[in-house]
Amino acid sequence: MNEQPLPSICFVCHNAYGSIAEGQTGHIGGAERQVSLIAKWMARRGYSVSVLTWGQGRDDPIEIDGVRIHKMCRADEGIPGLRFFHPRWTSLNRALRRANANIYYQTCEEFVTGQVSIWCKRNRRRFVHAIASESGCNTSLPKISSIRGRALYRYGLRNADLVIAQTRKQQSMLKEGFGRDSVVVPMPCPDPVGDNYVQRSLADKLPFHILWVGRVCPVKRPEMLLELARECSNLHFDMVGPLSQDDATREIVKSAHELPNLTLHGRVDDDKLKSMYRSSDIYCSTSEVEGFPNTFLEAWSYGLPIVSTFDPDNLIAEGNLGITCTNVSELAAGMNRLLAEPETWQQASKAARRYYLQNHCLDAAMAIFENAVSRTFSGFAPQRNNGRHKSLSLAQ
Repeated sequence: MNEQPLPSICFVCHNAYGSIAEGQTGHIGGAERQVSLIAKWMARRGYSVSVLTWGQGRDDPIEIDGVRIHKMCRADEGIPGLRFFHPRWTSLNRALRRANANIYYQTCEEFVTGQVSIWCKRNRRRFVHAIASESGCNTSLPKISSIRGRALYRYGLRNADLVIAQTRKQQSMLKEGFGRDSVVVPMPCPDPVGDNYVQRSLADKLPFHILWVGRVCPVKRPEMLLELARECSNLHFDMVGPLSQDDATREIVKSAHELPNLTLHGRVDDDKLKSMYRSSDIYCSTSEVEGFPNTFLEAWSYGLPIVSTFDPDNLIAEGNLGITCTNVSELAAGMNRLLAEPETWQQASKAARRYYLQNHCLDAAMAIFENAVSRTFSGFAPQRNNGRHKSLSLAQ
């Protein structure tokens, strides 16, 4: 029997251009990195793939690694107060029409969720919404400031043909708070070393290096890392990530430069970041609310234990992937304990690499994603994998 043709898919991600073009400018967050990774994987699999982004750089048409880019208006275009409708919403509708896809995928909680859902409903296309953070499962929707924005997001969430959650906690929050069913799909992360992976051992160099990666902005609580550096003068801290342009971040930058055992790197290229994962001893997260951070997947792919104030689905604690904490004192104690016990550190390192391979390496995670998304397209069910994929599991 001949396989049915693959459906076309369009990813709506306004800030994704920098990540897809692999540039060093523009906003590149976890959602953008995931969209770029998923879109390029699906293009390699033979799907017709497009991505909608803000207008910047070259004009349409653009194709990068098999992914066609459709531009909307510029992010700063239009008259404040009116540009919500024109040119932002009108250019979004034009781009959705140009993409002419069977399935439209959008992530992050925002009014765009509802806008894309409305267009898909009117044009009889399938709509998939992916949760990017626990805040998108919180009925108060703390990241959406306007009543109009919250109403549009709720509409999109309610009318999506499929909602993808990153964790069981998100799935439970969606069901309890919104009455919305969802499926949990593990996010993918390319294996940086593959068959060349060598089991790590705790470095004998001093000081030990602690890596922190993320946007340097209030939501990531970088001030906790500064406090940690002050408390742990025996450790060296590397803070990596783009700097937000606000007073709070400028104060963080000023304080960071005053600490002799902390290096503020700002944004670095992929090769530099990979080198830092390899040379670090612990990955640290100070966030209170996340989705499922890409940086966790990257750290685990290198066998790097995590000491964190955020623990998705209690994976760190239950899977022995590091240590979970609630405050700076606990972070300091957890790090020093891991670094003082090489055998404990190595057990966490082995568990981290094993968990990554079982759940988040690219082909394994994408097979689950492909199967979930393609089922939303009427009449299409991929035959290649027969739906038999390894499900999420904790490292044993």
